Amino acid sequence: MSDMEFIHIGYGSMVSRERVVAIVSPDSAPIRRMTQESRERGMLIDATYGRKTASIFIMDSDHVILSALPPEKFGGQLRDKEDA
Repeated sequence: MSDMEFIHIGYGSMVSRERVVAIVSPDSAPIRRMTQESRERGMLIDATYGRKTASIFIMDSDHVILSALPPEKFGGQLRDKEDA
């Protein structure tokens, strides 16, 4: 079993790289609805620390995590590290 790898999502918060399904922008109406539904079900984690939401992590556990960093910041952290 390999060591768990994390993605820094800002302000000292991290998520498990292996559990991320998607990182999306919060701009579309369907994503805003999904975020609200997650909040209502108690599956929303707000890691923005009061800042504006710039990206939303959709996890395989059905959790939705808000981050204040833009999705572009995470592209390099998601690439497979099997070649390294």
